Amino acid sequence: MTEHLMSTYARLPVAFARGEGAWLWDNEGNAYLDALSGIAVCGLGHAHPEVTEAITRQAARLLHTSNLYRVPLQEELAERLCGVTGMDSAFFCNSGAEANETAIKLARLHGHRRDVSNPQIVVAEGAFHGRTIATLTATGSRRVQAGFEPLAPGFVRAPWADADALAEVARRRNDIVAVLVEPVQGESGIRIPPRGYLADLRRLCDERGWLLMMDEVQSGNGRTGRWLASQYEDAMPDVVTLAKGLANGVPIGACLARGPVAEEFRPGNHGSTFGGNPLASAAALAVLRTIERDRLLARAKELGERIAGGLGRALEGLDAVREIRHRGLMLALELDRPCGELVQRALDERLLINVTAERVVRLLPPLVLGDADADQLVDRLARVIRGFVGQQ
Repeated sequence: MTEHLMSTYARLPVAFARGEGAWLWDNEGNAYLDALSGIAVCGLGHAHPEVTEAITRQAARLLHTSNLYRVPLQEELAERLCGVTGMDSAFFCNSGAEANETAIKLARLHGHRRDVSNPQIVVAEGAFHGRTIATLTATGSRRVQAGFEPLAPGFVRAPWADADALAEVARRRNDIVAVLVEPVQGESGIRIPPRGYLADLRRLCDERGWLLMMDEVQSGNGRTGRWLASQYEDAMPDVVTLAKGLANGVPIGACLARGPVAEEFRPGNHGSTFGGNPLASAAALAVLRTIERDRLLARAKELGERIAGGLGRALEGLDAVREIRHRGLMLALELDRPCGELVQRALDERLLINVTAERVVRLLPPLVLGDADADQLVDRLARVIRGFVGQQ
């Protein structure tokens, strides 16, 4: 019964009735191993007891009052997030795109207050920052931009993972105020930059007086084995955006900042009706507590190595596999050919995966995945890939 839905997704022929941990059950009672986590959202898996209890308790007390009033749970969440990221202040919204819009507005306001009349933000080729007009413009994909022109001005595009190219951009322009980059590019295929790239960006931004803004919507909240993927290098951002896994399925986004830019906004500059309401804040706090208590940062790193290593052994000698790469539980298996049909083939094997950038199998399993589940993931995916390659 999808005839009344706008056709924005080519939905798979399955609907899920319930979930527990890394597993989902469809309406007919079939169990599926979830290696996608709602696209990196359900980091604690499905129906996590602590998140369920926090949502239930808060729903019985108070859902929403608006940001016209103090929201103590939002204040507590801001303090906790700033503590684990090294930031000074937070703004809460409802999604990653909204968080990135906030970062863009912060950068422009920061530039104007420093007498830059037409402030520009450097963004990377292959980036994905959202689907609003501004974040769509910042995204480095003509495929998703096509048909939505005119795009927003104020962006300069540079090659991904090339600090020298960015330095050349710096030499040619004097209107740049910020760099917005994903420390791991998710939508373009789990692209991990060479070591030193993020630190080079930090140094260049310091030299030029630019803001370094990290989009950690997909890579944040412990997914890579650190609270932020940028913490793998000496590259502390001035602005960082979070969403997806922050509240395990309850919509929330956050834009965090430190230093002078953390104080740029004044009442009336920005806002959100729903952002950081009591329900979303309670869920996010439960997520943070659970990640810390259960040491899930270390677990994400361990699981990533187990899955990547297992796939490497299971697919050894298969020429169609170009590369297996990972940072924690952001994993990619790149083939030498288009492989979109693997999504349906995996679904037939009761495994949920994603294919992005046409040739990359993207895996984003929950941080609570068990060892036996991780091994099942490897076995099922390897069987699907070998069958696909063999038939071709």
